[in-house]
Amino acid sequence: MSRPDAVDHEPLSHLPLAIRVPRHADPAPAPLDMGDPAGADGRIAVCETHLTRGGAPWIPVMGEYHFSRDRAERWRDELAKMRAGGVTVVATYVLWILHEERRGRVRWDGDLDLRRFVETAHDVGLDVVVRIGPWAHGETRNGGFPDWLQALPVAHRTDDPAYLDIVRGWIDEIAAQLRGLLHAEGGPVVGMQVENELYDRPDHIRTLRRMAEDAGIRVPLWTATGWGGAELPEGDVLPVYAGYSDGFWEEADTGWPAFGRTHFTFSDVRDDLTVGADLREAPLPDEAPGAGSDPWPYATCELGGGMTVAYHRRPLVDSDDVAALALTKIGSGSSWQGFYLFHGGRHVTGELSTTQESQATGYPNDVPVRDYDFFAPLGADGRQRPHFHALRLQHLMLAQYGHMIAPHRAIVPPQDPVRWAVRGDGESAWLFVGAHQPAAEPLPDVDGVRFAVELADRTIEFPTRPVTLSSGTYTAWPVRQRLGGIDAVTATAQPIVEIDGADGPVVFLRACAGMPVELQLEGVSAQEVRGAATARLGGVLVATPDATPGIGCEVRVRETTFVFLDEQAASGLWKGLIDGRETVVIWPGAGWFDGSFRVVAPEADTILHSWPPLAGAESGEGVLRPCAIAADPRAVTPVAVPTPRPVAAPVRTGGDAGRLSAPDDADFARLEPVRIDVPDAVFEGAHRAILEIDWTGDALRLYAGDTLVTDQFWSGRLLEVDLTPYRREIAAEELRLVAFAWDPASAVHVDPRVRPRATRPVLEIAGARIRSERIRDLR
Repeated sequence: MSRPDAVDHEPLSHLPLAIRVPRHADPAPAPLDMGDPAGADGRIAVCETHLTRGGAPWIPVMGEYHFSRDRAERWRDELAKMRAGGVTVVATYVLWILHEERRGRVRWDGDLDLRRFVETAHDVGLDVVVRIGPWAHGETRNGGFPDWLQALPVAHRTDDPAYLDIVRGWIDEIAAQLRGLLHAEGGPVVGMQVENELYDRPDHIRTLRRMAEDAGIRVPLWTATGWGGAELPEGDVLPVYAGYSDGFWEEADTGWPAFGRTHFTFSDVRDDLTVGADLREAPLPDEAPGAGSDPWPYATCELGGGMTVAYHRRPLVDSDDVAALALTKIGSGSSWQGFYLFHGGRHVTGELSTTQESQATGYPNDVPVRDYDFFAPLGADGRQRPHFHALRLQHLMLAQYGHMIAPHRAIVPPQDPVRWAVRGDGESAWLFVGAHQPAAEPLPDVDGVRFAVELADRTIEFPTRPVTLSSGTYTAWPVRQRLGGIDAVTATAQPIVEIDGADGPVVFLRACAGMPVELQLEGVSAQEVRGAATARLGGVLVATPDATPGIGCEVRVRETTFVFLDEQAASGLWKGLIDGRETVVIWPGAGWFDGSFRVVAPEADTILHSWPPLAGAESGEGVLRPCAIAADPRAVTPVAVPTPRPVAAPVRTGGDAGRLSAPDDADFARLEPVRIDVPDAVFEGAHRAILEIDWTGDALRLYAGDTLVTDQFWSGRLLEVDLTPYRREIAAEELRLVAFAWDPASAVHVDPRVRPRATRPVLEIAGARIRSERIRDLR
């Protein structure tokens, strides 16, 4: 029930954290030679602060997925999962070593079919950015150069005519694959990245773009990695940046790297001098340049979707680390969110060699022979991790409200005691708050927090009473924004998405744990509010929901319904098309949209909520209608995995940095394998049959017959692998596991939270199971 407008709050007793958001001029075109021609249908253009598409501000959400590191028959489902996760652009490397392992024999078949991948992305509604290299890195042998090219007496990655002659042929091959698929041709390819982590040869980057254009690759967006103080050709490429919460490239005796802190602090500095620093030849600049006033958008291509491991160093990145870092970048001014990786993969074993980065091929690091899961939001076999769900909320917010955020640079106040920033135009704003930092250095709670955002003709102070900002919180709040049908809303909850309800617009918001929800409404009377207590504060109506945040917490303001979800319910919020109809779903499990809403059948009976209602939904009074999803009794099958005899790996160092070396084929061959019995029933009707092994040790390999299925350097994570591609080999020859024990004297970096405290070598299999994923289509 509403309360009379006459009820007032107590006088404000705490000085709020204050910031001024002035009016600003409309952004001018960026001084970059790119964008579609004027008048082009759906024209993409680059302004000083943001991109536009069809004349409207546009924030791309780009996720990296390497088509050649997965199976072609999986691409559609995995791309659809990415789209359901709010990704709008898929980025992919074209790794030369995989396509032309033998000189003169260029392959585009099977899992190497770039054209089919791009067409599939287009079919599920994704744009594409192709990272053509020719040097790519991606923890790939020779950075992606074929061995024959690496061995040639040419000046690699330069304008040496002999090198360019070879590269020209490679670019022509890529151009042929993309013919008819470019944005100007009605296709999905909107951008190209040339080279990667090239710091001091701007003329060569310019040459590569010209060569690609001469081959017929004409796209509106050209990018190059700008981190490490890279020198780029002025006007020819848009610099794109990185941000990781940890890095495998650091030394084993480094704790949490100092660069990590910068990515959890709002700032106008775009660069990170440390990414890839162990591979670069050019000297590092003295400091990262402040780029808040660059006359082109702040764009990213490698926000850490997780982190891979090397033998000597194995970071343990948490899901909240990924999501909090990403939100910090939006609050810091990013108008292009790009994640590396968004979908994990596996290094390919070629006809002539393995293809992973290693000390034997000139790198300072040994990485696994197969594992490139990266703890990405979507794992190598498509598992949806908690940060997939957390990032989806940010991406849905950008899809719904990005046009309100994109044109505005970040205004960053002092970051102590609260880390916060604002993007706005003097009339309204978005306030970003970050109180999360990784477990190595968590931030403290801060009491007595209030904000004052000074706009052109008024100051908005909120919350009306001081609150405690709990450690781990990260959120974005609207300040005088139009939400649903209400013109000026300020809220202490993060808007996610809107949909047309039965009686008007419905706005879904995520409440912060322990933070009271408050709406400040302008031009609204108490009689127009239902489901909240109201009070008048000056010219603003303050509304606090009657119910605790959750699926049933609804506040009605005129024809608009605000649904305040708690963090658990919000993490299950999806929006997509079901039979062409926009639908919001609350589903706590795995799923994706592809005509229907495709869910992985749960282990236990579960309730799905949706609007509009799905078939079989129950009636109800609120916006969301419940629908019971029955459990799959065959979802989980325990399997017995004997613990091998504990043998410590040999201690060796190698590479130009003298880092610890991984055990090699000969080392593993000396181990006695254990055999895993896989019941054939786990495959029956299953989309995937994911083996999970909870283990502690050093390095592990899993074989089906003589085929190396996967490997892992232990870092505290489960080993996860889909067995369905190996069903025949397993039936004929069983599954074999070999592993080395953790050496208590090891100098390998493993997170202190999981590092074994032992005096003898440790090798333990704590448990194993197979999760059979069976899909149900809901409509």
